[in-house]
Amino acid sequence: MTLASSKADESGTTAKIFGYFTPLTLLVYLVMPHGYLLDFATSYMLKDQLHASATEVSTFRLLTAIPVYLSVVFGLTRDLWSPLGMRDRGYFLIFAPVTAAVFAWMAFAQLTYTGLFIGMLLVMFFWRFVAAGQWALLALVGQEKLMSGRLSALWNIVASIPYIAGALASGWIAEHLPPRQTFIMMAVLSLLTFFFAFWKPKSVFGHAYDQPQAKGSDLIGDIRRLLGHRAIYPAVLIMFMFQFSPGSNTPLQFYLTNQLHASDAVYTDYYAIFAVAFIPVFFVYGWLCKRMSLRALLWIGTIITIPQMMPLAFVDSAQTALWLALPIGMMGGVAAGAYYDLAMRSCPPGLQGTLMMLVDGMYLLSYRGGDLVGAKIYSSSPTHGFLYCALATTAVYALILPVILLIPKDLIATADGEANPRVEQEMLAEIAATSPT
Repeated sequence: MTLASSKADESGTTAKIFGYFTPLTLLVYLVMPHGYLLDFATSYMLKDQLHASATEVSTFRLLTAIPVYLSVVFGLTRDLWSPLGMRDRGYFLIFAPVTAAVFAWMAFAQLTYTGLFIGMLLVMFFWRFVAAGQWALLALVGQEKLMSGRLSALWNIVASIPYIAGALASGWIAEHLPPRQTFIMMAVLSLLTFFFAFWKPKSVFGHAYDQPQAKGSDLIGDIRRLLGHRAIYPAVLIMFMFQFSPGSNTPLQFYLTNQLHASDAVYTDYYAIFAVAFIPVFFVYGWLCKRMSLRALLWIGTIITIPQMMPLAFVDSAQTALWLALPIGMMGGVAAGAYYDLAMRSCPPGLQGTLMMLVDGMYLLSYRGGDLVGAKIYSSSPTHGFLYCALATTAVYALILPVILLIPKDLIATADGEANPRVEQEMLAEIAATSPT
């Protein structure tokens, strides 16, 4: 086989892998209960129909996401249990229709704070199994094919689409669609994920679960390997710190709509522009990750993103916020790509679901916790509350830099697609040391 034909085969396989994960990621994140589409819609239900305060809305978001904070349990379940003997596809087949049933119940129940809380808590719980299958499969293929950087870029691009659609549509939905129709729409999307699970392309599933990266142990062995895997700690901590942004959610919503007297649509338009701004940078990351080591990308991305939130401290009109959304979003693109790239590389063999769900749980715990802290900071000072939120975010981002030094050097020494014999040897030694006898 010539070098040209080898590259052509690799390119064809990569395209097929992208062709599978693109619609899967899109469906998973359209339904994701804490995604912009449903999260914004329910926040408007709370604010406009149930007359909840800023603190009540942020508390609702914080508490209904409890299953997400416990995502590591769902990830470990995925790594140990193969429903219907189908591994990740089994989770899509079982839990997507169960989630649809909960949405159907919410659609025909009376809208109350308690009912909305219970319904959101249930869909958060059941959809965690679907997310565990999607995340674990993505990370496993990323490790086996040496394409964690490109899959990180793909995931970030595709996952941005539901956020953009949600940001653009949620304001319109809040004004024109009753809650019943919103929940019926979510039920239909859940069922589409169920039907998607019948597709099993060879490029993704061909021997995927037979490779060393997929080899786990028993429960005790897996827990020991997870706790002893040094790479997981900085990966989880960095994601937690990156998402701690006290001014970017409820405080910004109330600042724009209450203090600056903007419409609800301005807040969602801001987030649409913010999310769109990431996408071209993710494409750049997909190109850079094959040409630069992950270590370099981590440093570059973090330094760029440190002052990301400070421009919002000088917002004095809704129009200014919309203009600033573009550069603010672009400043975080390289960091986001690098942090998810790091998470995929950091997965212990056979524990892709556990670590990726742990990262996902820390992501939302930090996001919701930062939102609650931000709401309290914002409420503490009518004049300077938002400035204090931006300063807190900047300080936390700056502290990511010393955490990068804690990452095992070999893990981030190579570019995407480059073999790393030392990491492979460590992986095989880890499997041998903890395999059940």
